[in-house]
Amino acid sequence: MTTKPKMKLTVADYMATPEGARYQLLDGELILAAAPNNRHQRVVLTLAFALHRFVSRRSLGRVWFAPLDVALSDHDVAQPDILFVSRDRDAIVTAANIQGAPDLVVEVLSPGTEGYDRGYKRSLYFRHGVREYWLVDPALETIAVLTPGDGDFILYADYGRGRTLTSPLLPGLAVDLADIFGE
Repeated sequence: MTTKPKMKLTVADYMATPEGARYQLLDGELILAAAPNNRHQRVVLTLAFALHRFVSRRSLGRVWFAPLDVALSDHDVAQPDILFVSRDRDAIVTAANIQGAPDLVVEVLSPGTEGYDRGYKRSLYFRHGVREYWLVDPALETIAVLTPGDGDFILYADYGRGRTLTSPLLPGLAVDLADIFGE
């Protein structure tokens, strides 16, 4: 008995899905994510606001939060929780989506997405040139800041509650994690 090969969907197939649905296209597979819980949303909002305030005051570029499509290949469209595109790379920003790798991608871990965020999406973001990748763990109240290394992202720093996050990509940024994870 032979098995039928799995069909890989394309960006065109993805664009035919209903607008507003929480889908991502990862390696040609349509992935549906449940809506984030309250804590996840609070962390995203607080961190996105802190990044937006820093970036906009210095006219460095723009910050967005999900859902916003980031088209990386014919078979990959991600929706990072938060992303930053520098002013110098504004050409990748279109009315419909982001066409290419943002400078910074932030993923807030949840039980349904953690495997993708730590696995396939980490590899995907690295391959396409994301300059900094943050993995935010609301349960542990940590943020791991990753930068490109030889063949993969490497840990720049792992921050927990009571520490102040800094970023090699955004010199001068200082985010108190008590503000991000506080109730």
